Amino acid sequence: MTVDGETVGRLELADGALGLVALVGVTHDDDAASAVRLADKLWNLRILSDGSDRREVSAADLDAPILVISQFTLYADTAKGRRPSWNAAAPGAVAEPLVDAVVDALRSRGATVATGRFGAHMQVELVNDGPVTLVLEV
Repeated sequence: MTVDGETVGRLELADGALGLVALVGVTHDDDAASAVRLADKLWNLRILSDGSDRREVSAADLDAPILVISQFTLYADTAKGRRPSWNAAAPGAVAEPLVDAVVDALRSRGATVATGRFGAHMQVELVNDGPVTLVLEV
């Protein structure tokens, strides 16, 4: 992931190793407890391949690194008109510490975590192997 041409977050993966990219959005009723629950779920959810066609292992099982990216646009409301509303997204002053809390909670569980830069225009490259994309609500 780059900001203004500078790499700010990157997963260092050996050939065949797995990692996760987590786009983290914060809404108005999120708090420190929900940040910890999200980190726990993300670290322990059995969504990675164990070498077979099944997804039976967690990031914790594989010590898989996680790239956490703040993403307020996850709370876009496109129900009306042609212009999304982001009223459901928490303001930066509320969201940034909660995204940091997710990162801190992951690291306290032993995760290797890379991050983007909160509020920056980031260019993210990823390989979605599967593809598997999940929405985690806590």
